[in-house]
Amino acid sequence: MTVAAALILSLVAAQERQVQVIKIPGTLVEVRMVRIPDGEIRTEGKTVPVKGLWVSDTEVAWDVYDIWTFRLDLTEEQKAAGVEAKSRPSKPYGSPDRGFGHAGYPMLGPTFYAALEFCDWLSAKTGKKFRLPSEAEWEYFARAGSAQDPADVEAGAWVWENSDDKTQPVGKKPANAFGLFDTLGNVAEWARGLDNKPVVCGGSWRDKKASVGFATRAHQTTAWNRTDPQNPKSKWWLSDGDFVGFRIVSSDAP
Repeated sequence: MTVAAALILSLVAAQERQVQVIKIPGTLVEVRMVRIPDGEIRTEGKTVPVKGLWVSDTEVAWDVYDIWTFRLDLTEEQKAAGVEAKSRPSKPYGSPDRGFGHAGYPMLGPTFYAALEFCDWLSAKTGKKFRLPSEAEWEYFARAGSAQDPADVEAGAWVWENSDDKTQPVGKKPANAFGLFDTLGNVAEWARGLDNKPVVCGGSWRDKKASVGFATRAHQTTAWNRTDPQNPKSKWWLSDGDFVGFRIVSSDAP
């Protein structure tokens, strides 16, 4: 499904950008959340208000995801006792980062289910409620007030033409008008679609710049998990989804 070109109906200009720095207890890792100006977006004939939304300034990086995946927040005794074992990902096959790069790079290949479970873990860990964005919210904060796709996609996004056939560290391209990095390109980002089904938004490093824009969407196919030897396929990892990641949002005030 391709979302119709959205029209920003109203937008409250940010007087001063508000940022929350969320520390993950028991670690030195932080998540930066940016307060998005209130407004609304019109898409597929509906007007959707967006209010009180905080958005992670980058896509979720391995630095954060590793804590959950490898239970780095638990003591050795807790690990041995199997604490939260069933609510954490199974070990990935091979190198989860595909050799693209790890610290500071966007994590790769989470299923939609894994992204949801990560949000639940981070919520419990920090005491703040995190979730995935809706498709309308994603397009609203990705556009950051722009009614048109970027004239120069490569200037703000890692795409096929400039990515060297892999992801790049988060936050290296200029931020958009809301202070968010990599909303287009690098990894496509999971969202809850307008039809309430999972969808990835914004394109990735594998997409040519002509196909990357605020309306770029993709739905999971069997190709995303083709080489997974398990039956049934892993509920945590997309074995062939090295172009998929996610960004988190929150409605919690500081």
